[in-house]
Amino acid sequence: MFLPKTPSRHRTRSDVGKTPKTPLTPSVLSGLNNISLGGSPTKKRTGKTHAKASSSGPFDTTNPFIQPSTSRSRPNSRPASPVKFATGAIPISEDLKGQAGGGLIRKGGVELSRLDVVSRDYIPPKPELKRSRSTPAANRDTRDRFITSRDTENDVAATLEQMHLNPKSASPGHTARLVAATGVPLNRRILGYHEPPPAASSDTSLAQQREFAKPLYARPGTLPTSTGSSTNKSRRIPTQPERVLDAPGMVDDFYLNLISWSCQNTVAVALEASTYIWHADTGSVNQIGEAPEGSYVSSVDFSNDGMFLGIGIGQGDVELWDVETGQKLRTMSGHQAQIATLSWNQHILTSGCGDGSIWHHDVRIPRHKVMELLGHSGEICGLKWRSDGELLASGGNDNVVNIWDGRLGDVGEGARGSAKWTKRNHTAAVKGLAWCPWQANLLASGGGTNDATINVWNSTTGARLHTQKTPSQITSILWAPHKKEILTTHGYPTNSIMLHAYPSMDRVAEIRDAHDSRVLFSCLGPAGDVVCTGASDENLKFWRIWDVVGEGSGKKRKENEERRVNSTSSGQLSIR
Repeated sequence: MFLPKTPSRHRTRSDVGKTPKTPLTPSVLSGLNNISLGGSPTKKRTGKTHAKASSSGPFDTTNPFIQPSTSRSRPNSRPASPVKFATGAIPISEDLKGQAGGGLIRKGGVELSRLDVVSRDYIPPKPELKRSRSTPAANRDTRDRFITSRDTENDVAATLEQMHLNPKSASPGHTARLVAATGVPLNRRILGYHEPPPAASSDTSLAQQREFAKPLYARPGTLPTSTGSSTNKSRRIPTQPERVLDAPGMVDDFYLNLISWSCQNTVAVALEASTYIWHADTGSVNQIGEAPEGSYVSSVDFSNDGMFLGIGIGQGDVELWDVETGQKLRTMSGHQAQIATLSWNQHILTSGCGDGSIWHHDVRIPRHKVMELLGHSGEICGLKWRSDGELLASGGNDNVVNIWDGRLGDVGEGARGSAKWTKRNHTAAVKGLAWCPWQANLLASGGGTNDATINVWNSTTGARLHTQKTPSQITSILWAPHKKEILTTHGYPTNSIMLHAYPSMDRVAEIRDAHDSRVLFSCLGPAGDVVCTGASDENLKFWRIWDVVGEGSGKKRKENEERRVNSTSSGQLSIR
């Protein structure tokens, strides 16, 4: 019966395996054994040769692909890849049994070996310790670099070895010369541990004597006095005022500026709604005006020539008064809050408002506002023009110090100016501002209660040159015109007047409790020697802080002395 062939793509693996192949008969195997194969050209022969077996059977050992039964299997050799051979009847001989017992079974010319079972796990070698710079070495030298410790007691050679002086190569004569030069015996320790020194005796008389003698040998500083003030041994100032004026109704407000001293030797004082002028030469007092009903005077300042007085009103107006005639010349309106500070520069009167704005008023023209400066977010409480009129300094309740360019340029009602330098180093309101009279680029500023710090600025570079912490809030700052010193007035808790040397910023003198309450205002007299202070205790006090030098001789000196006596004579006078 005829059966058609199945196509190769439909045949199964079993059908494919049944395709006729040429069987490996003993004659074919004998022919393969007689083939001579050369060595691998890439591997060197070891020089050892295998003896040829005399047998010519189907499993002749001369075949290089069949391992002899007497040879040892290479442990590192890889087993041969299994090759499929045709199955057939292979006679079992004694050699085959021996090979099977030896661990190798050859079936159809294929090696089958037993698995080598590893009875011990592989333990990798310990890696070398790689330590970072911060990891200490395991065998770190524990010897001290400064205190030598010898392995053998009284052995100088061990010490020299630790000091890396190579004692083995040193001659005995060199060692003897070292001993003679240093004066240290050869077998004696250089450093040694002993018992601590005995404690001080319980007698306190020596400690008391040291305490009493300490001021005699201390650095020049503050020494206590019986009046509650402290002065330097080399710098003495009067601890009592030369003159006291009664000023009833002075407003107790840190942000206001209520006194001013002109070059004509007159002092303006604002007491509630009234303003008074005290003539230091004659001692007379004139009332110059009153604020509108329901308002008060918040600031006063004399012009550079002393002929005019600017008065700031609590409701936002700025008044201009003639000092000689006592007449009000004009009122400049526009601000929406109190005018806490004023400052003059020739014909420009600058006002600082409670809303943070600064206005330049030209008193010569009807439309007085010529520029507005915006750089503060809090009330303006400090304002000072430099003497040459090129720079203006302002301080506010926003803890900011601004330095403005004084050159107005294109002026007009809508003109705006920007700050040249803005400093935010203070941590409280900045009211105290002062330009140095003998070095024009120095500006001193003082902070309030939470700051209480004096800062000195370089207006050219904007750098802070010096800073000094004080024990209480700073209400005003003045530079000495004839000395390198800075005067500051303070509020709670000291209520003092302090004098600092420049540039060391050391405190050279202090008058504690200068007033019964905090010292709020200060101004310097035209001669540069007397300072007037005002406080909420309703008193004006005049202090002679500096001595004027170089006044000349003869008649001129006599006139100056008489002028100072008249302006600071003893007694008390009421302003009103």
